[in-house]
Amino acid sequence: MTDAAIDQALAEAHRRFTDGNPASRRQFEEQARYMPGANSRSVLFYAPFPLTIAKGEGAALWDADGHRYADFIAEYTAGVYGHSAPEIRDAVIEAMQSGINLTGHNLLEGRLARTICERFPQIEQLRFTNSGTEANLMALTAALHFTGRRKIVVFSGGYHGGVLGFGAKPLPTTVPFDFLVLPYNDPQLASEQIAKHGPEIAAILAEPMQGASGCIPGRLDFLQALRDGATEVGALLIFDEVMTSRLAPNGLANKLGIRSDLTTLGKYIGGGMSFGAFGGRADVMAQFDPRTGSLTHSGTFNNNVMTMAAGYAGLTKLFTPEAAGALAERGEAMRARLNALCAKEGVAMQFTGVGSLMNAHFLRGEVRRVDDLAAVDGRVRQLLFFHLLSQGIYASPRGFVVLSLPLPDADIDRFVAAIGSFIDEYRALLPSWK
Repeated sequence: MTDAAIDQALAEAHRRFTDGNPASRRQFEEQARYMPGANSRSVLFYAPFPLTIAKGEGAALWDADGHRYADFIAEYTAGVYGHSAPEIRDAVIEAMQSGINLTGHNLLEGRLARTICERFPQIEQLRFTNSGTEANLMALTAALHFTGRRKIVVFSGGYHGGVLGFGAKPLPTTVPFDFLVLPYNDPQLASEQIAKHGPEIAAILAEPMQGASGCIPGRLDFLQALRDGATEVGALLIFDEVMTSRLAPNGLANKLGIRSDLTTLGKYIGGGMSFGAFGGRADVMAQFDPRTGSLTHSGTFNNNVMTMAAGYAGLTKLFTPEAAGALAERGEAMRARLNALCAKEGVAMQFTGVGSLMNAHFLRGEVRRVDDLAAVDGRVRQLLFFHLLSQGIYASPRGFVVLSLPLPDADIDRFVAAIGSFIDEYRALLPSWK
């Protein structure tokens, strides 16, 4: 494997992609005049230019050039229902018929709140936001005021929204709170640092599985160390389950048996609409009760009727606890097939994750934290992305793979076959097990 050979293969993949997608290229060039990089969401950009998606139906997408793809990214987990599910569409239309901006409490928000609290037992009370980013910001604000402290423990590789991202230190766009950044999945160091800084710590914020960093599952001993440490020093444990709440019938943390003080939600729970929520212990959430609490919480569209209706329809008619469990089982089976294939072919390639979320990585051995992925050649990930596109499969350039409810078994078979053909085509460029 040489750098020149990888560069040549990637250049050829780019050439084929460019030749095959003239309409997407024109759209990109026209939009770039008005938006930097033709873009309002950085994760959607990739070189030489991103596809323009024109239509979605079920678990399929069509781009501006008319190509059809099996959707294996599902709006980065927000699209668990697929595209234009009748139950979601009908609920939104019915809600809109009674008015869109009602300027008051409405008939829909209470039933969604009750449904969520009944689904996730650790959430005694909650409040809605418009995104997972907002939910995490509000949860941190609640913890800071409840404890009267300022320090927040987070973990390298953690992503909690557009202004809450962390490498070895906070990313440049991260809000300037007093963060203590620790390595993920290191229970001993976490326990030591939490004890050392205990009187200063307001909150410990973590994902039960780090999603954006590569679907890195949190080890049970690590997550339990966070729970124990928070209890010992009087801090609040916040689990960001914006992604992971879909990985088990009642969320991943509940499956693992660890109860947080606050939980944040987002993505799919709004039925595919803009949505976020934060909630947990009633005594913490009482700070937002206008009758007695001291904290205000704004957001014109927090209780917008379209999201409230779509979220309720989705959780009660489509993504029931039973459906969540079944989708997680499908994901586990798919990941087992993929890892067995990679092992059989003798290439250093693996898929990490939990349930219906997974990520491809080109290395051997256990992935415990984002530092373990430092040696992975990003160009090989790009080769995989463009190969999958050539096979009619739309995933993520970083190797992130997401299953949705309407995804047929035949598409999962196609995905596994596409990984096999990728290995066959690029075997000489891939690291081996030996």
